[in-house]
Amino acid sequence: MSHYIVLTFMAMVVSALCGLLMIPQILDFCKRKNLYDIPNARKVHKNAVPRLGGISFMPSMLVAFILAVAIMNKMTDTNQVTVSTWTCCFFISLLLIYGVGIVDDLIGLNAQTKFVVQIIAASLLPFSGLYINNLYGFLGIQEIPFWFGAPFTVFIIVFIDNAINLIDGIDGLAGGLSFLALCGFLYCFLYEGIFTYSILIAGLMGVLLSYLYFNIWGNPSKNRKIFMGDSGSLTLGFILGFLFVKYAMYNPEVMPYHKDGLMISITMLIVPMFDVVRVVIMRLRKRRPLFDADKNHIHHKLMRTGLSQHHALVCILLLAVSYTLLNTLLTIICNLGMTYTLLIDVVLFFLFNYMVNKAVLQNDQLPFVVLENN
Repeated sequence: MSHYIVLTFMAMVVSALCGLLMIPQILDFCKRKNLYDIPNARKVHKNAVPRLGGISFMPSMLVAFILAVAIMNKMTDTNQVTVSTWTCCFFISLLLIYGVGIVDDLIGLNAQTKFVVQIIAASLLPFSGLYINNLYGFLGIQEIPFWFGAPFTVFIIVFIDNAINLIDGIDGLAGGLSFLALCGFLYCFLYEGIFTYSILIAGLMGVLLSYLYFNIWGNPSKNRKIFMGDSGSLTLGFILGFLFVKYAMYNPEVMPYHKDGLMISITMLIVPMFDVVRVVIMRLRKRRPLFDADKNHIHHKLMRTGLSQHHALVCILLLAVSYTLLNTLLTIICNLGMTYTLLIDVVLFFLFNYMVNKAVLQNDQLPFVVLENN
């Protein structure tokens, strides 16, 4: 197993190097073509910054994956990757999401068009045999049939994809939360001995590290700061949604039954998922269009308490880590069921938001404002 771990680490390094090579080239291209994300009322940043960083994600990940798998095949004298129906569907779906993200970054697309493409891309996976088929005791439900599991899977993937896309509002947030989730999935798949997925995850983690370096510490005056754009956030969200379903699906041919499989997947992405639910509820209560942009996400609220971007980032990442530790304690150590664990998670998120709202009022910040979608 040690040589597989070495290959996984190698994939991360190779991908990080690819990112370090590609991102400066993307920055120079954006400067020549004058492709910048211009600040406006609904955005936090004050400088014009390129937003094509996500273009580097998929090529870097695939280069690292192909190289590592080729070495693994040579070492084991076996073919570790077989081209099956679901493999083809996954890559077709990923290309659709990646492509629509690039088009949106370059010329702009409305939210409805992106939503339709997301549904089409997500729908390919259940019909290739990949879908959530067990709720592991949530509300007393165990196995679920295909007619329910297939649309539920599409909903989960689209939901996660939009959750990552919508939480991409301050430096390092979408990338940082995605990196933490990928760390968790990497551990899970390594533990199960599913090394091809581990290599794929490590490849994405490597380029994310390169991106985060330029995104958080890059200097915009020197043209060394970049955003991931929709090409990055949609790609990240789709892959995370795929990993969510892959680990949550009960398939004895891949890995043994885990009563906490679905709860573990939820825990990896609980902060962006809860934040989207809260924002949607707020829009419904105020009778606002669901696709309209606003500044009511968790990072906006934290900044309205007086925190800087980086302090808000650290606060949200610590919240995500805290949920991971808490749910590990509740489900694995205390053996608490998924229903009660999720109920505790919801209550704690409500209390966290209550305290943030109270801090906002004390700092006399601006109330909720709906702004035009660009």
